Formats: sequence, C-alpha cells, structure tokens
Amino acid sequence: MKRAEDISRAAVIGAGTMGHGIAQVLAMAGIETRLCYVSQEVLDAGMARVCANLDKGVERGKLDPDERDRAVLALEGTRDLDGAIDGVDVVIEAVPERIELKRGIFEQLGGALGPDVLLATNTSSLPITDIASAAPHPERVTGMHFFNPVHIMKLVEVVCADGSSEEAITTSMELARRMRKEPIRVQDSPGFASSRLGLVIGLEAIRMVEAGVASPEDIDKAMTLGYGFPMGPLRLTDLVGLDVRLAIAEHLARELGEHFAPPQLLRDKVERGELGKKSGQGFYDWS
Repeated sequence: MKRAEDISRAAVIGAGTMGHGIAQVLAMAGIETRLCYVSQEVLDAGMARVCANLDKGVERGKLDPDERDRAVLALEGTRDLDGAIDGVDVVIEAVPERIELKRGIFEQLGGALGPDVLLATNTSSLPITDIASAAPHPERVTGMHFFNPVHIMKLVEVVCADGSSEEAITTSMELARRMRKEPIRVQDSPGFASSRLGLVIGLEAIRMVEAGVASPEDIDKAMTLGYGFPMGPLRLTDLVGLDVRLAIAEHLARELGEHFAPPQLLRDKVERGELGKKSGQGFYDWS
C-alpha cells in the first residue's frame, strides 16, 4: 500500500452531497481523481457543484485561481466503474446509506483491485466491519467519515474495522491530513463518535419543536450563542438531510436503544418530502 504522500490517483464512487465534496478535496490535494456514479444527471450535478465551490473560493479570496484550475484539471466524471478504478491507489465509496449497496460495491472493488489499494467507506453510522467483510483482503478497508460541506468542514473520522491493518489506518489518517483535514481515530462502534453525539442533540431539538418549546430559529440560536456551536442542530439537520438523519436514528435505535428513536415530527416531514435544503423545505425554507 502506498503512503499517503505518494498517492497519485483516486476514485470516488458516488456523486451526491458527500461524493462530489470528497472528490473536490482530493483534486485540490493534487491527486488525479475520478468521480463515478451510475446516474449521468447526478454526476453532472456533482461536477457542476465542484466547479461552483471552487469559483466561490476564488471570489472570496480563499483560493488562488491557479489552484482552482489545477483542481478542475485533476477531476474527471465518469459512469464507467471499471475505467474509474483502473490504476488507482485509493477508492473512497460515498453511495447512499444502504448496507447491502455498500457491501456489493466493496465485493466488486475488492475483486477488481489488488490488496495494496486502500478502500474506504464514507458512512456516518453503518458498521465498517460488515462492509469490509464483503471485500477480498478486508484488512485494507477503513471508514473515512467526512462532514458536509466537505470542502469546508475540517473533521474526518477514520474508523477502524475489526480487521483493519495498521498500515491502512495510518494511510487513511495521513491522506485526510493531505486533504487538509483533521482526522480522529475511532473504533467501529454504532454511530462512531460524531454521529452518536450529534444525533442525540439533533433529535432532542426536533422533540422540542414538536412540543412547542421554541421555534427552530430560537433553538438554533440558543446553541450557537449559548454554547458556541458553529451551526444550530436543526439547521444542520436540514443540511444533512432529514431522510439521512431518520435512517441513522433508526439504525442507532436498533443498536443502542430507544433514546435514539426518531420523533414523529421527523417521520412526518420525511413522509411529506420535506428533506431539508435539497428539497427546498425542512425546518427552514430553502426555496
């Protein structure tokens, strides 16, 4: 397995909210990156969002125009999985949070790529050990849990599956640093560190709205001004996606107990299609 500093080619599987952001920061790190997804519409939207993010960085003076141009040149979109993973040193999977979908991808990746290629899954709560077990040589599989928006948020949780090799973990940590992120190392436990803590706060905030304690705006203001949160839990829920939060809550409720049970208000909003920023309506109006 190559050291992180020697990685020159990467593939990201999944071009949605997280996938396009991961591809962007890989390209910005000088790594030739292929963003791959089955839907051309989602792929085109992901590539467009990367370009918009880079342009905004230049407009705000946070990114040099030459850096933007190098990142754009380093990034390619494709629907061809075989072509996307040809000759890569690392693959990061960022498809929707469905365990069988992820296991199927890792079985395919593991069979196509040699044991020296690092495989990482971006999941906020699913068991890494279960995903890794689908791939030949599961010792080269880790979790790399990024945060939305990926090009801004600094944290990456590097999750150690039961069989993850120390080499794979070290490479994942160093790759995160190369992408200008701050990694933390956690064991493969339900919800890891961040989702487990963050979800408790988010669910309680939803219960408070449900009970009429305060408005979403005032609950968020309490946490940003009173506790120094950079963003309130309900606004963050809108950015993450209410459907994503619901799926994580249901999983953690099964694994850890009823204090993670989703509030009825969350279920109702998801059923109505109020999924947050991506649908235009969540706890806030994003239209």
